[in-house]
Amino acid sequence: MSLTIDTLKQQLSSNVKVDNLFFATNFGDDVIVAPKEEIFVLLKSLKENNQFDFLIDICGVDYPDREQRFEVVYHLYSSANNNRLRVKTNVKENEWVDSVISIWKGADWFEREAFDLFGIPFKNHPNLKKILTHHEFVGHPLRKDYEANQQQQCTTVLPLQFDNENGVDGTILDPKFVPINIGPSHPATHGTLRIMAELDGETIVRANVEIGYLHRCFEKMAETHTYNQVIPYTDRLNYCSAPMNNVGYCKTVERLLGVDIPPKAKALRVILSELSRVIDHIIAVGTGAVDLGALTGFFHLFTYREKVYTLFERLCGSRLTVALTRVGGMAQDASPAWIQEVLAFCKEMKVAIDEIDQLLIGNKIFRKRTEGVCPIKPHEAIQWGYTGPLLRASGVAHDLRKAQPYYGYEQLDFDVPIGTNGDIFDRYLVRVEEMRQSIRIVEQVCKNMPEGDYTIRDKNIVLPAKKDVYGNIEGLMNHFMLVVKGFRPPVGEIYDATEAANGELGFYLVSDGSANPYRLKVRPPCFAIYQSFPSVVKGTLIADAIATVASMNVIAGELDR
Repeated sequence: MSLTIDTLKQQLSSNVKVDNLFFATNFGDDVIVAPKEEIFVLLKSLKENNQFDFLIDICGVDYPDREQRFEVVYHLYSSANNNRLRVKTNVKENEWVDSVISIWKGADWFEREAFDLFGIPFKNHPNLKKILTHHEFVGHPLRKDYEANQQQQCTTVLPLQFDNENGVDGTILDPKFVPINIGPSHPATHGTLRIMAELDGETIVRANVEIGYLHRCFEKMAETHTYNQVIPYTDRLNYCSAPMNNVGYCKTVERLLGVDIPPKAKALRVILSELSRVIDHIIAVGTGAVDLGALTGFFHLFTYREKVYTLFERLCGSRLTVALTRVGGMAQDASPAWIQEVLAFCKEMKVAIDEIDQLLIGNKIFRKRTEGVCPIKPHEAIQWGYTGPLLRASGVAHDLRKAQPYYGYEQLDFDVPIGTNGDIFDRYLVRVEEMRQSIRIVEQVCKNMPEGDYTIRDKNIVLPAKKDVYGNIEGLMNHFMLVVKGFRPPVGEIYDATEAANGELGFYLVSDGSANPYRLKVRPPCFAIYQSFPSVVKGTLIADAIATVASMNVIAGELDR
């Protein structure tokens, strides 16, 4: 057992009935299994006494052959010592487990998701209702007995309604206030978000959001496809920085396989990820400016976004969704000429970032619309489960590239920008500075590109080279077997995370030894962030709500999956 588990056993003994807990280490992850009756006390103790201040995710897993059919899985993180812990409990069908909203506010949407997709009830949850499937949907789509091709259409629209508050029915509108519906057919909501509000003049009295307009049930599709076939689907999570999703998923599968990819593959993944971070921030800053009326900055920034897409296209033939990573490395190598093109772009981008500073950060109107607007304090951000630029804008110096470095980030020279006020202005400041730091990283990696292969050469995991497929029978058979049967990771489960553009992108993967994932849960960064929106905008102006949703950079592909 790891030091974390041994230490926890001793520390928990004074607060929790340790004899009822099962401690384990699974593929390097520390795990505690507890009876459902003790889960609330255990989680509360872990937060208050063991410094696990972040609730990263809650998800369900269906084991229909077990008496206790469902497993409820809690992923915790300690920012004090960078430790992770997975806590699990088992429940029968229709058997409840205590809600932990009173411990972490961010548990709200995570519990609703497990209720919606699996039917697991959470006792004392104040608003336990569907969140990703529509209100006419019958059943729970992530149960194993729900057919993957069983689609259900929605024919009606929900009226404006709000969460129950102080005993007031959320479906009853107050005649003193003006009800307003924003989106999904609204430029600021991207055709995928619906904001409901009650206004007193221009002030928001209460607000609510409806999501699920782009829900594709990615996690269900992953169960019906082989591991490599899942890669193109990950592109469609945060499609504004698609390669980062590829990298996060492949990194998780590789940890399960115990595979260490070659240094050149790591370097290429870092380059693609940091270029993706730049264009993701370009979208956040550029479209956020458009929502405030600053169209020039949008056009200026998107010129450079297209330049990055051109680099992607020259590397692999695709622009938006590249699917360039493979389990074991990369799909192909990058030429020295391409590396030089990347360095030339970095030189251009440095000038562009300085110009956007002048266009937006130095713009009087932009600053008045963003400075001091909807600030989030550090402890509030942690309570909601913020990660990424929004967490750092609130003054919390947390970045997985520093806290839990991977792919050689610990050897690179870059800074992590931190805000002071947690307002909308700080969020843009952090993103703009992160673009500068990403360019620094890309330049360092390009100038020190490792030699060697771009993928491992394990015939049980990676497709053989084309010359071998066409040139000898062994290569042809290896190709045939991998395509038809796929590779088969060992039985077990793992959680792995990367620092994506919006924050922590995590994949919880459960393997049953077959060629398909038994369960693949995505922890999307903006899911935890967006659930705070109604609380953040309450008491502010309607115009500030538009600025807030833009600053959150909500990408519906990862939000809804």
